[in-house]
Amino acid sequence: MIKTTEKDSNYRHLDKMTTNELLQNMNREDQTVPLAVAKCINQIESVVDLVSDKLLSGGRLFYIGAGTSGRLGIVDASECPPTFGVSHDLVTGIISGGDKAIRKAVEFAEDSKHLAWEDLSEFAVTAKDIVIGIAASGTTPYVIAGLEACNSNNISTACITCNAGSPLATVANYPIECVVGPEFVTGSTRMKAGTAQKLILNMISTSAMIKIGRVEDNKMVNMQLSNHKLVARGVKMIVEATGVDKTIAKEKLLKFNSVKLAIEALNN
Repeated sequence: MIKTTEKDSNYRHLDKMTTNELLQNMNREDQTVPLAVAKCINQIESVVDLVSDKLLSGGRLFYIGAGTSGRLGIVDASECPPTFGVSHDLVTGIISGGDKAIRKAVEFAEDSKHLAWEDLSEFAVTAKDIVIGIAASGTTPYVIAGLEACNSNNISTACITCNAGSPLATVANYPIECVVGPEFVTGSTRMKAGTAQKLILNMISTSAMIKIGRVEDNKMVNMQLSNHKLVARGVKMIVEATGVDKTIAKEKLLKFNSVKLAIEALNN
């Protein structure tokens, strides 16, 4: 297969560019990423619908990846509980090499063909769950082998990759192939490919959470009240929804520790 993520950059002599030239050219390349994502909306839609169905049926969502891809999955998973008020085990990100690989690269961890299933097995994955493999190249052994093991155990699989016709896309039941083209720095998939993966992860988790009822209207009514800013945001939502003054809104919010429950109490 031809890896467009590994093709030579469209720009030469980066080391001779001024700071402004570097920034302008990077920005020019970054603007192509949302257009690439738009081309795979239908693939993303299929994954969102599957994720939503799994979560509504008592299943869980897992992301597996290596390096930047693995870290992006962990970021997305970690933001679901505070944003949507779901349990910490509903969406889980797993990275090759374990938690220490979040901060520092673990040599050759992504080349393992058995560790992904071992990592997933620690969470007792079942056919009720869905596993999404994330790999810009679409050739990462850890991720491919993980999805193959899931398929063998009747666990639904999807993937996010930035090369067309990759081994990972062939293995996944529901592939998302977002081809962003050569990177600004040749082969540095933390750039355009990483941005594309982040955008797609945002779309999957946010859309799924909306579809399972964790958002009402356009508000995060189930968010965790973990700081003063979020408490203030919660008070504003209650005031807008019920018409009560801020003092009463805050009193109810702190009593129920939930925007949704506070609004329901005030409207009944």
